[in-house]
Amino acid sequence: FDRAGRRVRLADAGAAALPAARASLRSADAMAQSVADVNDLLRGSLAVGMVDGCTMQPLFAALGRLHRDHPAIEISLSEQGSEDLISAVGNGDLDIALAGHDGDLPPSLESLTVFSERVVAAAPPNHPALEHTASGDELSLDDLRSHHLICLPRGAGIRTTFDRGARTFRPAMEASSPDAILELVAGGLRVGILSESIVSGRRDITGRTIREITEPAVLGFVWRSEASAVTRAFIALIRDAFGIRR
Repeated sequence: FDRAGRRVRLADAGAAALPAARASLRSADAMAQSVADVNDLLRGSLAVGMVDGCTMQPLFAALGRLHRDHPAIEISLSEQGSEDLISAVGNGDLDIALAGHDGDLPPSLESLTVFSERVVAAAPPNHPALEHTASGDELSLDDLRSHHLICLPRGAGIRTTFDRGARTFRPAMEASSPDAILELVAGGLRVGILSESIVSGRRDITGRTIREITEPAVLGFVWRSEASAVTRAFIALIRDAFGIRR
């Protein structure tokens, strides 16, 4: 440093060394972060949430892979409604969650979409709700008003999407899992409100999109932007398990 009276400034040699000094500090910070990440993977924890009644095999495969790769990590798993899951991730109670949503997430959260698709009314092929429609035709809400509907509980992504488009039209019955709704629909008890892919594998159930419900239902993983090393490692496993490219 050059000191002239009360003023202090970098000498030429100091100015020349400054970029290297800054680079050294950045390198030290990066090394400290790397050590912290390794320690996190060696003895960290991961709190995972999923929607009620979830049966998505790739999620369970990713959890199993994480345990095999990092057996010391403490993994917890809980089921809740989608709104509660998103809130729990935001406030730090969960590290990551598989939740349904309508695409409107807090700015502090990041997301990875598993599917985004239309909501459908599901019924057996000979059900009166489908009688006047040709194959592939849409239904309207008016077509459904004379029929009892069954849907997922409030807070589920499919339910939120339906309620937003249907306004005051509400299902008469709720079931906690898509599989339960499918079986009740197959038995002729109600017309189900589900998403296209949930219905597509069933030969005994037909799904029709609903004209007024144009917004897609989204199911995906959400996590905080400042994610731990364990969470980042799990996200990589999720991408692999679900076949999602970067």
